[in-house]
Amino acid sequence: MASTVDSAAEQLSKLGIDGAFADSAPNLKKNLHLLSSEQVELAKMLMEMGQSHLFEKWAAPGVDDNEKKAFFDQVAKLNSSYPGGLKSYIKTARELLADSKAGKNPFDGFTPSVPTGEVLKFGDDTFINYEQAGVKEAKNAAFVLVAGGLGERLGYNGIKVALPAETTTGTCFLQNYIECILALQESSCRLAEGKCQEIPFAIMTSDDTHSRTQELLESNSYFGMKPTQVKLLKQEKVACLDDNDARLAMDPKNKYRIQTKPHGHGDVHALLYSSGLLKEWHDAGLKWVLFFQDTNGLLFKAIPASLGVSATKQYHVNSLAVPRKAKEAIGGITRLTHADGRSMVINVEYNQLDPLLRATGFPDGDVNCETGYSPFPGNINQLILELGPYMEELKKTGGAIKEFVNPKYKDASKTSFKSSTRLECMMQDYPKTLPPSAKVGFTVMDTWLAYAPVKNNPEDAAKVPKGNPYHSATSGEMAIYCANSLILRKAGAQVDDPVQEVFNGQEVEVWPRLTWKPKWGLTFSEIKNKVSGSCSVSQKSTMVIKGRNVVLEDLSLNGALIIDSVDDAEVRVGGKVQNKGWTLEPVDHKDTSVPEEIRIRGFKINKLEQLERSYSEPGKFSLKP
Repeated sequence: MASTVDSAAEQLSKLGIDGAFADSAPNLKKNLHLLSSEQVELAKMLMEMGQSHLFEKWAAPGVDDNEKKAFFDQVAKLNSSYPGGLKSYIKTARELLADSKAGKNPFDGFTPSVPTGEVLKFGDDTFINYEQAGVKEAKNAAFVLVAGGLGERLGYNGIKVALPAETTTGTCFLQNYIECILALQESSCRLAEGKCQEIPFAIMTSDDTHSRTQELLESNSYFGMKPTQVKLLKQEKVACLDDNDARLAMDPKNKYRIQTKPHGHGDVHALLYSSGLLKEWHDAGLKWVLFFQDTNGLLFKAIPASLGVSATKQYHVNSLAVPRKAKEAIGGITRLTHADGRSMVINVEYNQLDPLLRATGFPDGDVNCETGYSPFPGNINQLILELGPYMEELKKTGGAIKEFVNPKYKDASKTSFKSSTRLECMMQDYPKTLPPSAKVGFTVMDTWLAYAPVKNNPEDAAKVPKGNPYHSATSGEMAIYCANSLILRKAGAQVDDPVQEVFNGQEVEVWPRLTWKPKWGLTFSEIKNKVSGSCSVSQKSTMVIKGRNVVLEDLSLNGALIIDSVDDAEVRVGGKVQNKGWTLEPVDHKDTSVPEEIRIRGFKINKLEQLERSYSEPGKFSLKP
């Protein structure tokens, strides 16, 4: 063992840090002979960055030696997974913590104004033309799902993407997303006259969700997508910080572990860059990357037209947005112009927008304009980036996104934290580093068409002030039925008005429960072409369409109707369909005998009676009861 100690001592001497270790971290020095040369380098870096406290409670050699080596395995991982390494992380943290303590305004010197973008009205000629352009362009796109979180905040113990988007069919979010991408792929291929290209799909996961996402895909045969189209990218966590000096926080349960927390969905940019996926997509001739969140069941109703806007306007960055009420708890897309001439179009969080406006010559702050909405569109965190300029920008930054820190201080002195903090980054902050020449715009869609995230548990949703969105599993499911009902109305069908009901303490509009597979109608034009004559749907009705070529023709529906057909079967459905249908029965969200995914909605479906038909052979069929 003596020779090992001698070699470690010689190594230290060469590094010129023998004295530093002896003075600042004697326990580390005693254990140096256990470490490889790479680990000694990491130890040197930690010492140089003022992290000697990490070794204060280390045991003598021969005790916990494996844990000591595991500590450096963790340090190596934290170092390699962050652009610029731990040294860069600690340096940035000190700067941001100093700014936070000083109360520095991140928007100091900037004046806000309303940026330029497209405001679309569902179903008009402009909307339809943009949809057509978007479908044509889809073959040149790749999709990225940011899905790093569990459903604990929802009161659901699984991964969020496994949660049913609606319970009429039980289709989970991930299945819905994949089927939408496949429908776009097929439609784009058709318009390209057979020049088909598979649309790549990347999913950002985390330690919490990676294996379960993989299992969900594999156990469901990737929901019809080729496994080679899907790439999982696992996000690593970052080190926690104990104080304003950015001393790394120890895990309270293990003196040989650094405490870690998620870094935020902004990591998706670094992962795409470092994985080589962006280069692979670029080399394959792709032009667009579309980013979306994990529990918005309406999103793909807005994507074709939004992609059409990006292609037509040649936006480098296109943020999907919805009309936003002044002071509503949703970020506003804003142009910020600095006194020195710098300019950027960026999301400004709602709690920052009002004071920013008041401080820059707008005495009323964030107020509604003549439209009844704020002139600053509401950011829904779905981005469309042009791949070429995006790659060039990431080459400069390695995918690193401007970070922020949000410490919770114990008192007004701002000298100590209530609990450890960490640096965070957000996907939508990517445009902060872009040059003024970048074309950054937005596309505003009706909220009912584009935005119904599922993120609040029943208790929190029930506390939301009346008139504000619940953003719960209950409201998310009802939003899907609302959107489908309004789309069918626009396509020419007569659809009854909703009724008001209360589930899990939330008053919601209950529309007819209308659902269809994306291949039946992903765009308004497709749906309009499949609704003809005089069609009517009563409020109590349920309709599920699982076939591609199903035409509704003079249909009067008052009950439940389920049609399932193979792609080569053309089914014309008409006449009067009347039965007891399917009803919604309230359930108590505290009733543990009910499955989680049902009780967080506050209702279950009681299937009393339905007309159900399956067509498994090609041909032309008519269903007129």
